[in-house]
Amino acid sequence: MKDIDPTTLSADDWDELHFPRPEENDFDRVVESAISRRGFLGGVLAFGSGAAAMGAGLMGSTAAHAVTTSRFAFTPIAAQTDGTVQVPEGYEWKILMRWGDPLFSDADGYDLTDGGPLDKSDRIFGENTDGMETFSFRGHELIAINHEYPNRKINMPAAQEGVPANADDVLKLQNIQGVTVMEIAEGPNGWSVVKDSPFNRRIHHNTPMKIVGPAAGHDLLKTQADPTGTASLGTMNNCGAGKTPWGTYLTCEENFNGYFGSSDENASYDQKVADGFKRYGVKAESWNGYELFDPRFDTSKNPNEPHRAGWIVEIDPTKPNSTPVKHTGLGRFKHENAEVTLAADGRVVVYMGDDERGEYLYKFVSNGTYQPGGETESLLNDGTIYVAKFNDDATGEWLPLTPETTGMDDAEIRIFTRVAASAVGGTTMDRPEWVASSPVAVEAYCCLTNNKNRGVKPNAGGDDTSVNAANPREANKYGQIVRWRPSNDDHAADTFDWDLYVMAGNPTVHSDDRAGSPNVNEGNLFNSPDGMVIDSTGLIWIQTDGKDNNEGDFAGNGNNQMLVGDPVTGEIARFMTGPNGCEVTGLAWSNDLRTMFVGIQHPGSNWPDGGTPRSSVIAIKRSDNGLVG
Repeated sequence: MKDIDPTTLSADDWDELHFPRPEENDFDRVVESAISRRGFLGGVLAFGSGAAAMGAGLMGSTAAHAVTTSRFAFTPIAAQTDGTVQVPEGYEWKILMRWGDPLFSDADGYDLTDGGPLDKSDRIFGENTDGMETFSFRGHELIAINHEYPNRKINMPAAQEGVPANADDVLKLQNIQGVTVMEIAEGPNGWSVVKDSPFNRRIHHNTPMKIVGPAAGHDLLKTQADPTGTASLGTMNNCGAGKTPWGTYLTCEENFNGYFGSSDENASYDQKVADGFKRYGVKAESWNGYELFDPRFDTSKNPNEPHRAGWIVEIDPTKPNSTPVKHTGLGRFKHENAEVTLAADGRVVVYMGDDERGEYLYKFVSNGTYQPGGETESLLNDGTIYVAKFNDDATGEWLPLTPETTGMDDAEIRIFTRVAASAVGGTTMDRPEWVASSPVAVEAYCCLTNNKNRGVKPNAGGDDTSVNAANPREANKYGQIVRWRPSNDDHAADTFDWDLYVMAGNPTVHSDDRAGSPNVNEGNLFNSPDGMVIDSTGLIWIQTDGKDNNEGDFAGNGNNQMLVGDPVTGEIARFMTGPNGCEVTGLAWSNDLRTMFVGIQHPGSNWPDGGTPRSSVIAIKRSDNGLVG
């Protein structure tokens, strides 16, 4: 371990290094059975999801390709290995905001060479952009953007090997993460932030939060600083996002476990707390070193503090003085994003993935119905969480997590949602990332980005991870996208039919299941689908966070990228490539749909300015100012 630089590890690799999992999981067994009974590509893989909504029925892959010509309004681009952004001919891109750019006039001149002054670090655009959403409010265009984690060697160049040396270093790191809410406007030179707008706001690791829902006030959420268990500080490791029908922003706390450590390696904990630490990956040494200088993150002093992270947080971008709300009703795990839709009767449905190898896909269904202008807080707390079970006959069911089915009380189901999902026998998945639901058909999709442990060893709870129908490849290095259609065209239904929209692979290197599905070819190679958004026309925008060495199994993949897929034909085409070393993540549209905003996280080159690499959000437009989504 001492030969590995922890500052270079992703949160996923940090977990794997410190918490090696047991050897085996069950989504694999289901897939293996489906493959043996039905044939690999002809059974669980099918196109034409949108065709069902258009009256054409469910088609096989060959028929689907013949149905229609391409709906893509661009000429696909080739894979790239360069240090900049590439878009199709007839499109252009410009920078909207970069890490360190000021949100307020008093932060002008923020100096990146030394990481910038501490007292301005919460007045600038944050680091490592991720999920985002746009909002229109009384003539103002607003955008909320997540900042997932720091690039410590870049953000603290004076610190030894990127390790915090004092409390000021820790506070600076805490300030550049979280969420930015800002007003933007389009002028003659393109889009820019409206500096000093009253809507501009930074929400970070020390911003006061409310805790509401079934777990609020539980003993496991109480600390010395908050003996009520109903208030906390900060939101962290903000990954994907969501948007509610009532116009608020949902930011999702993902790899929160790495922020907590212990100054006492021999500290003892209540058994329930200790078991929770093991299942969620909390250990004595943290990822960022917060516990060295901030006792809130020292579990030997505050063992309940990790229970106050791992939630979905609601922010009202139109009310800059409002207190963000942590909704315990939506469960605690490594939330990727929150896809909100409505059931046939108006109940709120939230789809959520737990982004760790061998964990689960969830949904929440409210008890109450959404009424425009009505009360909304209970809609994200008063309801039932379900975990998905995928059967090998391409059917599935949502298993309710209740005291009757899990043997846990309702608050503990929310605090230890992973344990509840294991108890009822959900299907372990290949790292469920973003979920997206279609606005033109009653169906939803989930990116299963990859899973090198599939069929190799179990998850953190010891659950079976052998090959199954929805996760059909052992040691899955390419990833796939699973799609489901709720019974009776109702997202609240307990059952669904499912298939795989695409299995990423490399047919130029492999001829077995690693070649991928028929809609993967030499011209659109990609791996590790991660971000995903479906536009107003039903097209699926897919963003990647995978291997970009362009060698061996990944030859021809080039840099991470954004592709677009047609759910009717199965066609997939490459629209954009990012600079080498980056992840492409986060996508939102301007109110007039003539600009798409895309996040570029941790660029490996000196993009975008030729100096310090800076995560950024770019604005992409058509040269003729036509619609782009």
